[in-house]
Amino acid sequence: MDQLALLFVLLLGAVVSVPLGDRLRLPAPVLMTVLGIVLALLEFVPNVEIPPELILPLLLPPLLYAAVQRTSWRQFAANKRPIFLLAVALVFVTTAAVAAVADALLPGIPLAAAVALGALVAPPDPVAATAVAGQLGLPRRLLSILEGEGLFNDVTAIVLYNVAITAAVSGSFSLGEAALDLVLSAVVALVIGLALGWASGQVMARLDDSTLQVGLSVLVPYASYIVAEELHGSGVLSVLVTALYLAEFSTDPDDVMVRLTGGAFWGVLDTLITGVAFGLIGLELHTALETAEGRWSKVLGWGAAVVVVVVLVRLMWLLPATWLTKRLHARRDYDEDIPASWRETVVVWWSGMRGVASVALALAIPLHTDSGADFPYRDELVFIAFSVVMTTLVLQGLSLPWLVRTLDVRRDIGAEKAMEKELAVRAAKAARHRLKELEAAEDIPEDLADQLMRRALEIGVRISPDMAEEERREAHQHRVERIRLLRRLNGELLSAARHEILAARSEAGADPEIVDRVLRHLDVRSMR
Repeated sequence: MDQLALLFVLLLGAVVSVPLGDRLRLPAPVLMTVLGIVLALLEFVPNVEIPPELILPLLLPPLLYAAVQRTSWRQFAANKRPIFLLAVALVFVTTAAVAAVADALLPGIPLAAAVALGALVAPPDPVAATAVAGQLGLPRRLLSILEGEGLFNDVTAIVLYNVAITAAVSGSFSLGEAALDLVLSAVVALVIGLALGWASGQVMARLDDSTLQVGLSVLVPYASYIVAEELHGSGVLSVLVTALYLAEFSTDPDDVMVRLTGGAFWGVLDTLITGVAFGLIGLELHTALETAEGRWSKVLGWGAAVVVVVVLVRLMWLLPATWLTKRLHARRDYDEDIPASWRETVVVWWSGMRGVASVALALAIPLHTDSGADFPYRDELVFIAFSVVMTTLVLQGLSLPWLVRTLDVRRDIGAEKAMEKELAVRAAKAARHRLKELEAAEDIPEDLADQLMRRALEIGVRISPDMAEEERREAHQHRVERIRLLRRLNGELLSAARHEILAARSEAGADPEIVDRVLRHLDVRSMR
């Protein structure tokens, strides 16, 4: 098997793991990691030959961009304190704890190398957390916390990692210079992210083809990451800022085709890249086995010790942090998402799985220092990082569904329906208000105005039938049944038309471009 065949197997696994995970009630990323482990144990499967320095730039920008599309700036602004406690403070605490343990276990390891280990295993993976936890029906507030933590902790961890690696390679370290680099990295990332977000929004607004707009959206996160890194900024933070800007300020409410096309495309891309990323994690078992050969007891002990520290530090930090946040929340009535009980706190704790970023950072550790010597304990650091990723991802990922069911942590369906009803009412009011404006500006026949007023109400009722009285709900349900029948029959008619047009495509003298144009018209009619 060559590298191309291996990539094809991972892509196929990414597709198959989604329905298989739904049937087995297991997260697809965990299944892909297991697939990677199985492939790594097969002798005919080659080692992955992707340069370590390319893993983060290739995988992280689109994954982060896709994750941001599922959230909003308001969530980040409202939850800045929980995000700070988890994505910044907890990363520093975990880094320090792991560095202390590494310093105690690995004789003679430089402090900078120990800090680099702590930084690369500190951040829970944003893709793993949202992909695994998002399938379990958790309360939205918990998903908001996990998404916010996952998206911002990489920024903190990667900056710490870069500072530590630089110190380990050069043999010198200055706290003042490190702090200045941290600030400059953030400032550069913010400027680049905002500039590219604004420029991309302007270009997208001038493209009248949904295909081109979606294509540009694929290039934007890569451009944001690469430009920021070239200018010594944080590529991860730059991608986040760009994606948040586009989601907040460049959304055209009437651009239906772009949303439908973009949503479908990014759904496919997110599934494939996520699958490949977690498959690569499993395939790195090759590297771990080579490192541990001949000294299993020692390196396994090191890996187990760091795993215990990573998991326990998260729990010991979450308990007082959640308590403090609740006290401040109750005293000052903050509008933020926090765990409502100890059960939810336990779920947030157990959702702290490591993933793509940790593996990529471990593999990116330089082979040599500036003096030409081997990087101290590089192989051991890679094995420990792999141990942390595999243990948290597989063990926690497989057991998280059981834990959620046991603790009975579920989303509040009543609250979601209430919000849905509120939005339905607002949508119907907006439609009626616009109709009144049109009646004042144009001469609309009375019967047509009455029909439009009923349709304005139906806009809300179709979103949330609960907003209508019982009699209207029954009438609406009757209309829905008639509409379904009409759509089914109309679908049969359009299907016959599509079959005829496709048959004409193979006829002599038929112009494929014209046939495809007519077929697209029928497809759009079918979608509507």
